[in-house]
Amino acid sequence: MKYIETQTLPSLGHAEVRIIAHTPEAARAVAESLRSCFAATEQRSYPGLDGDTRLHLTVDTAAPAGPARSRLAASRSSVGTGAHPDET
Repeated sequence: MKYIETQTLPSLGHAEVRIIAHTPEAARAVAESLRSCFAATEQRSYPGLDGDTRLHLTVDTAAPAGPARSRLAASRSSVGTGAHPDET
């Protein structure tokens, strides 16, 4: 049975990021990479149902730094493909 999770949207200029990985180390490595490009809140991690790690953080997309700045500027007109099937 699927359920729809009700969440409030992050404030303008911010994005909620959900990382799912087999190990806490892998999840933290991805979060650290995001932090090198964006200001971010402290990560929150949770054990997954299958022994995986789920890590959540909020990034500030309004003022990207480093390598993200040029990539984001080039892709501002792109539109996302929507939610993943398991996120509906």
